[in-house]
Amino acid sequence: MKKLLVTLAAVLVSVSAFAQGQFGTIVFNNRNLTAPGGGTYNAPINNVTDPANTHAQLYLVTGSGASAVYTPLNPLQVFRASPNQAFFTGPVSVDVTGQAPGTSGLNFVVRAWEGAGTYETATARGESALITVAAGLGGTTQGGAIFLPPDLGGPNGLQSFAIIVPEPSTIAFGLLGAAALLYRRRK
Repeated sequence: MKKLLVTLAAVLVSVSAFAQGQFGTIVFNNRNLTAPGGGTYNAPINNVTDPANTHAQLYLVTGSGASAVYTPLNPLQVFRASPNQAFFTGPVSVDVTGQAPGTSGLNFVVRAWEGAGTYETATARGESALITVAAGLGGTTQGGAIFLPPDLGGPNGLQSFAIIVPEPSTIAFGLLGAAALLYRRRK
């Protein structure tokens, strides 16, 4: 019985060690003064009016066009206080679930929004262009190979974008159109 318990414990430890580290990581930041290869990049997010209430999130993009799937990754980024409110407070390491360390050629977007809730529910929001990360994701593979996590810089990296606040007239026309549809449906 004792041998059975020891064997079972060894199997459980092996399985838990196997499961750990089976996701790659990426550095989530919009400013890096010491990017790999000695370069730098700055990708400010413009029109941040309330940095304490503005959030940014990295999304893994699989597929393309209308069938593209956006998978949100955590943690969220927060913004610096004025006067540098266009930049995140610093880099964070983001786990890319379902992608092994060393995986390259992945696509991401950064979405930013103001206010509580999510990007989908916010009225003031913006989205980056597609970011292709050519370097392999960071982490340790099962074979023991170690990869340093890449960042969002590079030739196809993160570019500046703006959070767009819809004008009141746009909101008014949208509400008027919705009311007209409801009225027509009642007839």
